[in-house]
Amino acid sequence: MRVDILSLFPDYFRGPFDVSILKRAIESGLLDIQLVDIRDFAQKRGNYSKVDDRPYGGGPGMVLMPEPVCEAIRSRKTEKSHVIYLSPQGKKLTAAKCQELSQKEHLVLLCGHYEGVDERALKEVDEEISIGDYVLTNGCLAAIVLIDAMARFIPGVLGHDEAAGQDSFQEGIFDAPHYTRPETFEGIPVPEVLKTGNHAEIAKWRRKQGLAKTKRVRPDLSLQYLKENQDETE
Repeated sequence: MRVDILSLFPDYFRGPFDVSILKRAIESGLLDIQLVDIRDFAQKRGNYSKVDDRPYGGGPGMVLMPEPVCEAIRSRKTEKSHVIYLSPQGKKLTAAKCQELSQKEHLVLLCGHYEGVDERALKEVDEEISIGDYVLTNGCLAAIVLIDAMARFIPGVLGHDEAAGQDSFQEGIFDAPHYTRPETFEGIPVPEVLKTGNHAEIAKWRRKQGLAKTKRVRPDLSLQYLKENQDETE
């Protein structure tokens, strides 16, 4: 998969893609991430390139101008591209959306900056996505989060392709708690069922534990899950 990230700060991304799983995905050719500086498409005004201006109607902050944003998108956009604007006003990023995006051949990620992007530039965008109900100083971190969460669903990125399907939210509830050696740590033992080798009982225990934590931490998710799985009891 190819991903083009359009932002004002390409150097922001030096580091997150240079380590661990994403680094291996890039080195193996599963991911091709390109950084695009929106300033390269700004009109020269005097001795500098202007990409933002004061908003019409007044108000604090600056707004990204439509010309450089549109030109930056068009420089990378093809018929197979899916253009996403990282914005707090977008649809919330979910595991299901990440899995859907992992099927795309080419993503173009537009990072929001300052007070946002001139609305007229959004005609080039296919959808807006938010990583949560809060506001960041810019959309660069949101782009990193989206790529990291989405890349896990690309075959070959994880050591075990089935691992992503067993994580939290994949079935509407949290993942179960995990344990490894030693069998007892500071007086707390590994649950006996995990040592039995009975896969059916282990799966039942894990689902029960995952649902219990979901109910405790995210009751909204547990109610939705139980509504969709009325035949399942805790």
